[in-house]
Amino acid sequence: MAGLENLGVQLKPRIAIIGGGCAGLAAAAELAAAGVPSTIFEAGKQLGGRARGLNWKGRRLDNGQHILLGAYSETLRLMRLAGVDLSTALQRLPLQLIQHQQFELRASGRLPAPLHILAGLLRARGLSKRERLAALRFMVALKLTRFRLGRDEPLSIFLARQHQPEKLVKWLWEPLCLAALNTPLDQASAQVFLNVLRDSFARTRADSDLLLPRHDLSTLLMEPLTQSVQKTGGNIRLGTSVTAVHIHTEGFAVHYADRVECFSHVIMAVSPFRAGELIATLPALIETAQQCDAYTYQPIYTVYLQYLEAVRLPFPMIGLTSGHAQWVLDRGELDGQAGLLAVVISAEGRHQSLTQEALASEVAKELATAFPTLPQPLWHKVIAEKRATFTCRPGLQRPAQRTALPNFYLAGDYTAGEYPATIEGAVRSGVKCAHLILETP
Repeated sequence: MAGLENLGVQLKPRIAIIGGGCAGLAAAAELAAAGVPSTIFEAGKQLGGRARGLNWKGRRLDNGQHILLGAYSETLRLMRLAGVDLSTALQRLPLQLIQHQQFELRASGRLPAPLHILAGLLRARGLSKRERLAALRFMVALKLTRFRLGRDEPLSIFLARQHQPEKLVKWLWEPLCLAALNTPLDQASAQVFLNVLRDSFARTRADSDLLLPRHDLSTLLMEPLTQSVQKTGGNIRLGTSVTAVHIHTEGFAVHYADRVECFSHVIMAVSPFRAGELIATLPALIETAQQCDAYTYQPIYTVYLQYLEAVRLPFPMIGLTSGHAQWVLDRGELDGQAGLLAVVISAEGRHQSLTQEALASEVAKELATAFPTLPQPLWHKVIAEKRATFTCRPGLQRPAQRTALPNFYLAGDYTAGEYPATIEGAVRSGVKCAHLILETP
């Protein structure tokens, strides 16, 4: 690590990572792989941020349903680095998008990308010949333009200009937008959506595979990464809220509880609203703090419904379009928790005005209508992340990982990058911060 002698006091770096979610843990794990320890400050009682597990009535629940894609190359690489056996940890399925009793798209298991998707669109159940051809023309046009727009715009406007039929938007593009960007169609960035389509559909066939976790995310991702960090002497401090960061002769003074500790480098890996608060006192980062403060947010609600253990869905993940529920996942098929269904409601909507009891009741009725053989649920649990992700608007100015303050970095799915607020986006940002430190001249 050349150049660290310029700090004048210490030759070995002391790296503080503020925030123990996906981005912070990814940064720490990447540093650990290079033999560089770090100290993680996490205000909560467990690591993982929005990707963590919890116990409820003898079940292990995630605070949100996180479906990985084959295109999530950095997340998969980091999992391998941490010793995760991907073949047993994830259920890999060729892309299959099902809107219950309305639409079904199955990617070809034999053709290379993007022909596997084009073939799937031509055979898609529920579409007319005109609608299939409209989808085909759309994907071909995106490929010819390399999935790049001259100017970003709301996805709803872009799809209208591309003459995408209403049924195709409702059954395919809008559910994909909500799943990937967690932003309503009329607010979502068309360019970021195209970035997701490019990486998932147009490179290799395996990139579009659905990777369904067989464990809760704490077990699948957070615990292996934590162990890899600790093996190299990394220090993890749970229940430790950082109250301020100041410039110091040794680099940075990190304030927490009644203590102050000095570090040569800082990676700020908290949510943008929290990052804005902490960096607002650093004169060089006033503009960055303002960028953080400008973000707006979208919720994600997960409604867990426990049925009799004999209950099964015909496919592990099925879309619904007639009510609150957008996707329903069979946790029995995924991680063996028989009879447990998880319903996802992404982005803002009228469900936010309901009590959790009322929302669970309405969702149970929607499932009973879609699957008439379902019995009454035995219990429910609603998990509401009200600021789950940032609103992925067109032309959103996202702060870079390298800041105007030397040796001070930002990590998080909201920072500069081509991806929306996903695990992959968070991991990529954390890995980039680690590389910026390791490559310091």
